[in-house]
Amino acid sequence: MVTIEQKLYGHVEALFPICRSITGDGLRKTLRYIGKFLNLDIHEVASGTPVLDWAVPPEWTVRGAEIRTLAGEPIVSFADSNLHLVQYSEPVDTVLPRAELEPHLHSLPNQPDLVPYRTSYYNRTWGFCLAHTTRQRLVDAAYRVTVDTTIEPGSLSYGEVLLPGETDDEVLISAHSCHPSLANDNLSAIAVAIELARHLAEHPHRISYRFLFAPGTIGAICWLHFNRDVVARIRHGLVLTCLGDEGKPSYKRSCRGNALIDRYAAYVLRDEGLADRLLPFDPTGYDERQYGSPGFNLPVGRLSRSPGGTFPEYHTSADNLDFVKPHALADSLRLTLRIIHMIEHDRVWLNTSPYGEPQLGRRGLYNAAGQGRSAGDFDQLTLMWVLNRSNGSDSLLDIAERSGKPFSSVVAAAQRLRDAGLLTAVP
Repeated sequence: MVTIEQKLYGHVEALFPICRSITGDGLRKTLRYIGKFLNLDIHEVASGTPVLDWAVPPEWTVRGAEIRTLAGEPIVSFADSNLHLVQYSEPVDTVLPRAELEPHLHSLPNQPDLVPYRTSYYNRTWGFCLAHTTRQRLVDAAYRVTVDTTIEPGSLSYGEVLLPGETDDEVLISAHSCHPSLANDNLSAIAVAIELARHLAEHPHRISYRFLFAPGTIGAICWLHFNRDVVARIRHGLVLTCLGDEGKPSYKRSCRGNALIDRYAAYVLRDEGLADRLLPFDPTGYDERQYGSPGFNLPVGRLSRSPGGTFPEYHTSADNLDFVKPHALADSLRLTLRIIHMIEHDRVWLNTSPYGEPQLGRRGLYNAAGQGRSAGDFDQLTLMWVLNRSNGSDSLLDIAERSGKPFSSVVAAAQRLRDAGLLTAVP
């Protein structure tokens, strides 16, 4: 039997070789892979289409790129790693003196054996990324440079799947799908999103869930531009990224700072002993900044392990299949499901017998609760807290936070009280 660790890591492994960008066949191939597991709707937005304050860029296609000595010896080749070519490099076929080649080279002197990841989506140029040790060996007077690419009208692709629930309210789960061979950023999140969506598709859920797989920044902007009607239904949201490393989980608050999604994530992290991994919102990072722009102001936070930019492997060739750990992927999925559980079960209830304490014994609740001792998933005190605070305004999260009782116990007590006719749900 295939374990969840194997499933998650298998997605990362399958997607790792693909050269993805914000447009192009690599992006489409990635979406087709996701579509093997989810009922994914793939959208194409034509180059030049105005989207909010942007325009969809031309489509970039890459067939190969290399630097060779004049004797024909390969120095750097796109065939060895898709990180070697700066994304959106324009075509080149020339011999360049070493001094003229230098401005087009990118390396990391402090990490001399690693290849960096660089892009130039909106500035026409070309470039190569290489290990600094390789760069230091470039001592010839001139080199042959070939970049076999096209930048021409095409389209931008993104995919989404909606899992309808009992209500039209939606949870947005967003994972950027544009990075090339970077396993943690962001194949780990794509893998977690696939298995999260598969889990939800197999289990009843109260709220609807929308999963978005789109290139970073411009993909989210496209989706926001074309989905103004959907935006009004978004009640909670999570941007998933960097979920496969061995760092402790972290959560970046939404632009609102204390939205329900922020409180759910904070509760889970505190319960896991990770209160120090709660991060404030700032207007940088991943697509949480698009969803949290002032015109939309959506309650979308970001769930990661080590946040992007905080680990030395970030945006380098060291973000590889060895860096991502199956147990970390599974733990990230588990934490995400804990947050989803809170979204699904946090309700506001109204006590139907609010004048004095209702008689619990004749309803089989007093003895069942063990007169203060643990019985099942809750105890007598939890039951009393839920009865007392089911006032039509306090949610189960409010009750859990105020009482100090586990959220799962508060939920179990509410369900028993509901079954006994002592609670009714507030719409």
